[in-house]
Amino acid sequence: MALIRYIHLNPIRAGNVRDVETLNTYPWSGHSAVMGKSKCQWMDTEHVLAQFGTKKKAARKAYRRFTEEGVNIKYGSELTGGGLIRSLGGWSQVLSMRRKGQKGEFDERILGEGDFVHNILKEAEEKEIRQLRIRFSGKSITDIIKEECKKRQVSVKELKGGSRRNKVSQTRALIAYRSIEELGLSTAEIARHLGVATSTVTRAIERGEKLNNA
Repeated sequence: MALIRYIHLNPIRAGNVRDVETLNTYPWSGHSAVMGKSKCQWMDTEHVLAQFGTKKKAARKAYRRFTEEGVNIKYGSELTGGGLIRSLGGWSQVLSMRRKGQKGEFDERILGEGDFVHNILKEAEEKEIRQLRIRFSGKSITDIIKEECKKRQVSVKELKGGSRRNKVSQTRALIAYRSIEELGLSTAEIARHLGVATSTVTRAIERGEKLNNA
């Protein structure tokens, strides 16, 4: 459970979200799935909740309390350091590979064996290259705002005025999604440009992804 908590709190440590309350609706963390705020097909949320109680409501409350208690914890090397040792599961595995003349791929930020780490890094690298190309082209969130507003016939003033009209909400959602996907901006930075709260941006990103893939 300590490992799950550590992983789920990563967005707070990275500064993508402010606190656990905001994390509840952050779609890029398994925490929101455990809290029932988003769906994550590959994650066994029932198994996680079962560690905190038999009744779902009480279990979620206990899980959230457990997660909140981890916000100010300073984690040791068992979770934060020694990439190769941790990725392979311990020194014995490292020594065994050295004796066989094998090499393993690792990264201190990722828990998992070589192939898994390789795939994660490859996906991250491709995404970062894509974002860098767009940034070097001079494109900014202001350009994305203008593009989406023109496409959907929404004024920038109405967009930033907090309007909840469906067309405006959809435009805001697509801007938020494109800004994080194409430019790699933080939710806080997107929120500043859209004139809304960070929690609103978090929900908008999830909606924007669905609209983009529809």
